Amino acid sequence: MTKENQKKTTKVCHMTSAHNRYDVRIFEKECKSLANNGYDVTLIVNDCYNDEIIDNVKIISTKYKYKNRAERILNAQKFIIKKAISVNADIYHFHDPELLPVGNKLKRIGKKVIFDSHEDVPEQIKDKQWLPILLRNIISELYRIYEKHSVKRYDSIISVTPHIVERFKKINLNSIMITNYPIVSKIVEKKENALNTICFAGGISEQWTHDKIIKAIENIDEIEYLLAGNGTDEYIKFLKSLPGWNKVNYVGKIPHADVKDLYSKAVAGMALNYSIQAKGEGTLGNTKIFEYMEAGLPIICTDYKLWQEIIDEYECGICVNPNNVKDIERAILFIIDNKDKAGEMGINGQQAIINEYNWETQKKTLIKCYNYLSQNI
Repeated sequence: MTKENQKKTTKVCHMTSAHNRYDVRIFEKECKSLANNGYDVTLIVNDCYNDEIIDNVKIISTKYKYKNRAERILNAQKFIIKKAISVNADIYHFHDPELLPVGNKLKRIGKKVIFDSHEDVPEQIKDKQWLPILLRNIISELYRIYEKHSVKRYDSIISVTPHIVERFKKINLNSIMITNYPIVSKIVEKKENALNTICFAGGISEQWTHDKIIKAIENIDEIEYLLAGNGTDEYIKFLKSLPGWNKVNYVGKIPHADVKDLYSKAVAGMALNYSIQAKGEGTLGNTKIFEYMEAGLPIICTDYKLWQEIIDEYECGICVNPNNVKDIERAILFIIDNKDKAGEMGINGQQAIINEYNWETQKKTLIKCYNYLSQNI
């Protein structure tokens, strides 16, 4: 049997208990890329929709939809494992930390297993507002111990950013980085916008420091903060209580297909993230700055080490302390007052996406990993 034929007969099963069936990283990037390279791909998801086949990816539903986080964490794995065993794949690739017991069981029955850790979970737990603060460190350490015990036996660990990969390499040498760069089909030239509009589309939560942005625009004339996404009623109510809210155009959640149109109306994209787990380094797993770059928008983002390196190399935005309102205000004013320079930043960002920060560069690493694992099946 030739290597090409061998690759085409390898059965792959991706599993997620928390993400939706059309998740961009899992379905659009990884599953579709594998299917397009000859693998027999199945995706198991927790929802109540019908099974379907899209672009040669078989999507199988557990017909189980959790009501809350606790229910998902406690119950999801038993529904996933039943479906996973019935698929009888050669390689299993899971995306959620609560599925570590599933990965362990699949290893015990002789399957190849990949854990795709989208976040630094032990550190992420410390950030969870819904967990009692006194329990966060305890739960984080218990998870860290169980994760270490589990992943040292897996065939590969995938993560999205250097410091997480380095942590896993100390446990399992077969740890690789596959970042979350965007799928680029066609770069659209950014149209000049006369309005002083800054924008954000995504999670309306504390970690994106929207309150600091709203405070920063309070004293800027003729500016609009175009804001799209979901947030808790409590946080939205807090934002609305701020004096600068009258300069916010909050449009709520919009279809993913409409996000690029929203970006086209802005002069800058805001990515002021603050997270304990980032440890000042940041992440390449979050797509926000890359979305803005693709759209030809200059970026105003957190001065994370990784993001600062990109901004400095390509001169495509401004990095600031996300908790310093005056720094944010100065960055916004610079973009507004220097339209030519801002336009250059946008063009530079698009070139960076074309040359480096795109999914095609990451797909090669994914396929190489799978080709290696397929050799001994």
